[in-house]
Amino acid sequence: MNLVSSTFDPFGNIPGLHTCEGKDYPPTLTWAGVPAGAKSLALIVDDPDAPDPDAPRMTWVHWVLYNMDPQAGGIGVASSGIAQLPHGTLEGLNDWKQTGYRGPCPPIGRHRYFHKLYALDVVLPVLQPATKAALVKAMENHILAQCELVGYYQKGNGSASG
Repeated sequence: MNLVSSTFDPFGNIPGLHTCEGKDYPPTLTWAGVPAGAKSLALIVDDPDAPDPDAPRMTWVHWVLYNMDPQAGGIGVASSGIAQLPHGTLEGLNDWKQTGYRGPCPPIGRHRYFHKLYALDVVLPVLQPATKAALVKAMENHILAQCELVGYYQKGNGSASG
């Protein structure tokens, strides 16, 4: 599988529009090469460099999606900044204890943001609570393929307008 964004290049800088310094819009994501036997897709966006990339202590979760239609091909974003999710998609909780996307907002340093896509051989039950940990546990022994897209962000880098 392959995951790309028209918003930023692999290992490139995430534009400020998609961060707390901008409008916090989710990035557009597209994928290809989903295995034929996939029944659903899951996406986890997280930052393993929190709070400081020189002394990381935790992985901060920005977005949790699951039960996405494997035929969809991607996530669009409306001009209003609302994610256009594939049919059937369920949203989990980020580390702000909210559903939906919350963009990069690192307190210090340049952080890595991993966009991890999983092809699953099942449609998952509704998770309660729908946290990253619950999703990872539910996906055990059901992952057919996975891929990731990594972007970087540092506050105050002058790209907040986009």
